[in-house]
Amino acid sequence: MSNYIVFDLEWNQGESVREQELKELPFEIVEIGAVRLNEDRVETGTFSRLIHPQVYQTMHQITGKIIHLTMDDLKDADPFTTVIADFLEWCGEDPIFCSWGTLDLPELQRNMDYYDLDPLSDGPIEFMDVQKLFSLAFEDGKSRRSLEYGIDFLELSKDQAFHRALSDARYTASIFQAIPDKFLRYVSFDNYVTPKDKRQEIHIVFDNYAKYISREFADKEELLQDPEVISTRCYLCHKNLRRKIRWFTPNGKHYYALSQCPKHGFMKSKVRVKKAEDGGYYAVKTSKFVDADGVQDIRQKQLRAKAHSRRVKKNQELKKNNKETPKEKDNNPKDQ
Repeated sequence: MSNYIVFDLEWNQGESVREQELKELPFEIVEIGAVRLNEDRVETGTFSRLIHPQVYQTMHQITGKIIHLTMDDLKDADPFTTVIADFLEWCGEDPIFCSWGTLDLPELQRNMDYYDLDPLSDGPIEFMDVQKLFSLAFEDGKSRRSLEYGIDFLELSKDQAFHRALSDARYTASIFQAIPDKFLRYVSFDNYVTPKDKRQEIHIVFDNYAKYISREFADKEELLQDPEVISTRCYLCHKNLRRKIRWFTPNGKHYYALSQCPKHGFMKSKVRVKKAEDGGYYAVKTSKFVDADGVQDIRQKQLRAKAHSRRVKKNQELKKNNKETPKEKDNNPKDQ
């Protein structure tokens, strides 16, 4: 039987610019706090441990003020490798991780990678983003609020200081327990480990949209030529749809298309191109049926993208035309 593991991390970072450039471990975890809930979301245990730092030997001045920890507080703590082993054993088999937002799970795995520990998974990890669930259940589904805002909104007790791992995990668990059951289907996926082949790719349909997470590609060009990535298939009747607006991008990172299903109407597709941890690229595609306002919105996006492209092209031409050749520069009177 799986447990919900509602956890929170506190981490430190380098004080100097040189230290901050440590790409393998930009954030070193110094505290893990967690609340374990059973399948009925009833609390069955807690976990709270400080971690003795191995990489950054001084506490970043801003971090220390936020989390109220000093290096003296950490000097007698166990190293990360000991604490993470104890934590994972405490979690039990097949835990369902829950966190406020999307930052903690990748940082946990990055710290594990730094010490060459076995990975949590060989592909994306399904987890509960309680921050997103709060927005879906109580607001517009798009806003992302602070943890304290969520506690105040639900009028839950604030009897502990924020920004310590166990107290933040407790607050997150309290909000998670207040989420109506029908919203628990909106799971999230952590892609620290990306799908490595088509079998590991994620295809999931929710009530009002569908999500696809692609396998990893060597470069963006290969990704954007993949038939599955650029397909516009109806996620309800599974028919390939005719595109009313072909794929376009306003920024080189997000790509949009508009298609029409004879049975279900207009479908907006959005592809976000993301960089994987090992340097490759993968796509997160969402598809959603939209009304007339949604159709108009994507048409306006396309017009703005075209206008931006024209401006960029014009500026490039002006720079090219205004650039002097070496001969012209030699004949310029201002240079004589």
